[in-house]
Amino acid sequence: MHRLLVALLAALDALLAAAVGIAVVLAPLTLLWVVALGNADWSALWPSAAAVWHLGHLVPITVTLPDAYLAATGVDPSLATFTLSLAPLAFAGFTGLFAARSGIRAAEAGAALTGWLSGSLVFAAIAALVAFTSEAPLVSFEIWQAILFPALIFAVPSLIGAFAGAWRVGDDEGPVDRIRAGRDRMPSAWAPVPTLVLRGVALTTLGLLAVGGLVVVAGLLARGTQIITLFQASNVDGVGATVLALGQLVYLPTLVLWAVAFAAGPGFALGTDTAVTPAATQVGAVPGIPILGIVPDTSSSWLLLLALLPVAVGALTGWILRSWMPEPAGHEPVAPRLTVAVAVAALTGGVGALIAVFASGAIGPGRLTETGPEPGPLALALGLEVLVGLAILLLAPRVPGGRRPVVPRATPVEAPRERETVPAFRDRPAEVLFAPAPVAERASEPERAEPAAVPAAVDVTADLTADADVQARIRDAWARIDGADDSDPAGGRGARPVD
Repeated sequence: MHRLLVALLAALDALLAAAVGIAVVLAPLTLLWVVALGNADWSALWPSAAAVWHLGHLVPITVTLPDAYLAATGVDPSLATFTLSLAPLAFAGFTGLFAARSGIRAAEAGAALTGWLSGSLVFAAIAALVAFTSEAPLVSFEIWQAILFPALIFAVPSLIGAFAGAWRVGDDEGPVDRIRAGRDRMPSAWAPVPTLVLRGVALTTLGLLAVGGLVVVAGLLARGTQIITLFQASNVDGVGATVLALGQLVYLPTLVLWAVAFAAGPGFALGTDTAVTPAATQVGAVPGIPILGIVPDTSSSWLLLLALLPVAVGALTGWILRSWMPEPAGHEPVAPRLTVAVAVAALTGGVGALIAVFASGAIGPGRLTETGPEPGPLALALGLEVLVGLAILLLAPRVPGGRRPVVPRATPVEAPRERETVPAFRDRPAEVLFAPAPVAERASEPERAEPAAVPAAVDVTADLTADADVQARIRDAWARIDGADDSDPAGGRGARPVD
């Protein structure tokens, strides 16, 4: 595909990713605004939608409550200005997935770098446009953060997708092909290690997200009554209930990452000097958000068994990676397997640190400025737990005959075929006449020297569709047989076919 076309398609992907994300906020907000207030004030509507979109892309926003609101609610004026930085990760997750898919498509089209640059620059330009047009006195943010953070959330997954796509289809002797060539020059025992490490990190990341989702579902089932009670206690009308439900929905990925931290052991905080862990739960006054009813009031020793889930993720990853490793003819070296286990565990710990960074921040003034997990403890816990599971499967001796040998696709093993022979024309002339043409591979075999007097077989090499040529060869064969065998009582003509 032409590079200009790839660049245009990547730019379209970036435009759609930004437009869909903004529309998801702007459309329901406009509808609710019209239903509640009767008309849509664009000067207030657009900054509000842009602020939510920026917050969803990890941009901290500063909220300033108006004096009339402070007087009506009796809020302390010292708390009138606060920062919101706990991101609703549904927006960032959508942008990242869209960007990764765009990078893969650009790589498959043969212009990975062009597609990545085009999409990233267009998305950064859109983020800048939104930032410069959405300034408002009640909601503010840093312009450089409003441009840089959304651009990185698109550019980094797009680059990963472009690399993955180029690794699969090649990039015409580009950097990916050079990396692949360098890997192929490594010793046979170490050549699969880089690929196995990357695949292992992808598997552990997906497994941990699955664990977080499982914990959230279990919490919703176990504490559904508390969630419904908090929802009823909020005493909101239909519009307020809709806003509350949508707000909790976009924060659902953030809650899944909190559940990962809870299952791993370090847990997370819901304010200053609070902790929600399987070993102990210590929280003060929790905001009256219904979904926070999922937080357990007390802990139980049985919850400590949740730490086995990351270990199980590591064991499953180790089993899959072990099945992908080539089976050597002799002794299987330990060093490559140990390297894979340690590297995957270390990188998974890094993923845990990123989880903590993305899923932490402030949700209000005062003690609510500290919520979410801590990066250091979560990275250490996930790294060690995954390492234990990996070591069980990767470092254990392989069971003899436990896995079928892998046969390369390029050199399939076929069962030996018996050599096809053409029956002698003298013995079975009908079979010779109607026999299929010999296979092409027989043309390369040297012809066997047969006695000149009585030929053992007639090699029919002409196309049977040419009748004249076939009949000429048949007559020649009969003539030679008549001259070589005079003892035939029929004169060699008893079985002559009719021309």
